[in-house]
Amino acid sequence: MDASSISVQALFLGVLQGLTEFLPISSSAHLILAPWFFGWQNSLVDSLTFDVALHAGTLVAILWYFWKDWVDLTRGFFRIVSRRKIDNFQEKLIIYIVLSTIPAAVTGFFLQEMIESSFRNPALIVLPLTIISFLIIYAEKRSQRSQPLEKLTLKDSLIIGLAQALALLPGVSRSGITIIAGLLRGYQREAATRFSFLLSTPAIAGAAFLQFGHVFSPAVVREWPIFAIGFVSSGIVGYLAIAFLLRYVRQHTLNLFAGYRLALGAIVLFWLFWKG
Repeated sequence: MDASSISVQALFLGVLQGLTEFLPISSSAHLILAPWFFGWQNSLVDSLTFDVALHAGTLVAILWYFWKDWVDLTRGFFRIVSRRKIDNFQEKLIIYIVLSTIPAAVTGFFLQEMIESSFRNPALIVLPLTIISFLIIYAEKRSQRSQPLEKLTLKDSLIIGLAQALALLPGVSRSGITIIAGLLRGYQREAATRFSFLLSTPAIAGAAFLQFGHVFSPAVVREWPIFAIGFVSSGIVGYLAIAFLLRYVRQHTLNLFAGYRLALGAIVLFWLFWKG
């Protein structure tokens, strides 16, 4: 395979990661399905090292977009440490994020390897794609969506954190499942989406840094432009996806994404039967 073809694949997967990491349509499902649909067999872009580059790009995107929030949250954390008490919502929020990250961290530590090896089959991805689609529709129809982010409680944040642990399954979507949980707990769509993104930051950082040693492998040194394409494209597109979704949910439901997920599941099933 020539270098230009590999570069196109790297760019495509970077854009795909940037979009699907933050839109409620599942990045893991798309990164599994895209090479399967197109018949790509490239050990360079289908590698753990390239996956780290993509996650590093989306980590930069979310830190870039929410940098002011994270500066305030970090300051709040150190104020708590120094004063040993919590005085305002910003200080509560950082504690909520830390505690609500634990379920996904524990689940990932014990089950990620098993999930990665057992649930990458396109046929298996159809089920979570479909289930989460109907959960989105149900949440939009039944939830009250009246509470702002400032009304977030520890109980609700932990429930959303437990939901995030399910996102290890390809096809679930980290943003999708956590926004659904937020809506069902009565939070405004924008509030649920914002907390979803803030909560996802430690998880994305953990996914990137857990495999950080791979970026020093000989493959990266030899093929650094390919990894750079994936990193930069996922970062830029990820930033735009965050900005888009936060604006979109102010006036629109998430049913469009539910419809897309159902259509994607139908396409996968059709493709499986067509290919025999």
